[in-house]
Amino acid sequence: MCGIVGYVGSKKATPILIDGLLCLEYRGYDSAGIATLESDKIVVKKDKGRVKNLTELDGINDLTGTIGIAHTRWATHGKPCKENSHPHMDNSETFAVVHNGIIENYNELRQFLGSKGYTFLSQTDTEVIPNLIHYYFHNGNHINEDKFLSAVKAAVDDLKGSYAIEVISPLFPDRVIAIRKDSPLVIGNAEGENFVASDIPALLAYTKNFYLLDDNEFAVIYKDSVKFFDNTLTEHNKAIKVIDWDASAAGKDGFEDYMLKEIYEQPNSIRETIGSRFKLGEKCSFADIDITKEYLEKINKIYIVACGTAMHAGLVGKKLIENLCKISVEVDIASEFRYRNPLIDDKTLCIYISQSGETADTIAALKLAKSCNAKTLAITNVIGSSITREADYSIYTHAGPEIAVASTKAYTAQVVLIAILAMYFAEILGRCDESEIEALKSDILDLPSKIETILDNKSSIEEFAKKVYTQKDMFFLGRGTDYNVALEGSLKLKEISYIHSEAYAAGELKHGPIALIENNVTVIGIITDPKLIEKSISNLQEVITRGAKTLIITNQVLPNTHFDHIITIPETNPLISPILSVIPLQLLSYYISKNKGLDVDKPRNLAKSVTVE
Repeated sequence: MCGIVGYVGSKKATPILIDGLLCLEYRGYDSAGIATLESDKIVVKKDKGRVKNLTELDGINDLTGTIGIAHTRWATHGKPCKENSHPHMDNSETFAVVHNGIIENYNELRQFLGSKGYTFLSQTDTEVIPNLIHYYFHNGNHINEDKFLSAVKAAVDDLKGSYAIEVISPLFPDRVIAIRKDSPLVIGNAEGENFVASDIPALLAYTKNFYLLDDNEFAVIYKDSVKFFDNTLTEHNKAIKVIDWDASAAGKDGFEDYMLKEIYEQPNSIRETIGSRFKLGEKCSFADIDITKEYLEKINKIYIVACGTAMHAGLVGKKLIENLCKISVEVDIASEFRYRNPLIDDKTLCIYISQSGETADTIAALKLAKSCNAKTLAITNVIGSSITREADYSIYTHAGPEIAVASTKAYTAQVVLIAILAMYFAEILGRCDESEIEALKSDILDLPSKIETILDNKSSIEEFAKKVYTQKDMFFLGRGTDYNVALEGSLKLKEISYIHSEAYAAGELKHGPIALIENNVTVIGIITDPKLIEKSISNLQEVITRGAKTLIITNQVLPNTHFDHIITIPETNPLISPILSVIPLQLLSYYISKNKGLDVDKPRNLAKSVTVE
């Protein structure tokens, strides 16, 4: 979950590396560091804390090297401190390494290297890597004329776990070597310079041309060229992909925080996700996949597998697919899926949702399904991401870069895309009335303007946030898809405000949770399904009588009640109402966090892309 950057060119590397780290800080912000080649040696600058601390270190502006690597850390092995910060060097300071991932057998490797006289300065798993490279550089049987590359290959052959690695050495002052396994790594190509990074947004200011590194693929990066090698160090060619993201999309564009910007981008991200996939009076189209009626008719179960917010999108997707397609759908947490022996065969379709396309648990769950002969379909926001290279089919949201750790626009784009997919399947199967699908299409096309209406009336949400931001506990209640929204709203609040919150299906109140309700506790209720108004109100009256303060998100005209605060949103089809009802909850979490003086974009202990299990 760390972020790594590298540069080879003719310009000073340090400003470029720091710019890349700032763009990747959502991947981890426990420490930051850079290493550049200065004359005939490696110079390392690093410190605990944010990238800003790195920029203030003595001598960092004096670095003139044109080749370097950099790292922003999310701590796994070893506490956040300067000693555990990357880059790490071998004992002789001949090789410097930055690493994203986890080396599972690092203790064994430390013992081996210790027996050879190597010592260690940190508690990290990463420090074994440069020392292994040094060991094999001097003691290995080199299988390639490039002794440097051969030593890196020998070192990674000893590693168990996941890694994206960049290596530099003053013995080879014209290159960076990169290798990945189960951790993302992209190479940006420009005239007279090349870049390497964990994620595309870090490099968008410099290029739109990218090489997407595959697992167990090595890259030797020079300023004018990049050479690629497979796991036998056989050289091969690789095609460039053009990533058509606007560089400004990765900036704040005048907003105080990325999260607020991304909340406001949702109307456009939904428009882009809809794209040309359907028009009123025409059938849905997915040029990206080729799924036949014969295949769908034999499917007896669909699994939707994801983590966190993406899993909540999957819960909404379950109701959409079941209602429109009449196929049973089960939603699973990716980290649990492969450990419970799920019943999967060639009559199972498994759908995997990941904003980044790099979520380790989700990719592992996908590989399990493929091993059981199930077809796999990935929903992601990032072209060429790891999950797309593993799945049988891939479809993309078009939300643009999402930088804030707490996901907002990715969630709504995912739900919209699943809704279109459900309509597409339903049209192929003919199991749903055409007029129902046409009405749903119309409602989906209206979503962007309705979100804009909610955003235009954010002041009432902002005012409510001022009243409750000091609370220590909050509860979210809903029925049906409103319960799915309650889960997402509760997660957002936890993520960025550090307020303990729980979401419950409203009908479960009397089965235990109501014991937690006491005077002045805030309860947030979501009521959007006209069939469930009376039951939902009854549940909320139960908390009111026990002294709770209530905020209601609704698109219905409610009977006379004693609710403290009501936020009214536009009405839409209940199947897609979560796309609208989540917006006030995103804003509420945002404003509560701002009132508490917290860093909205970089909440403590979290990172954007979870690339380790």
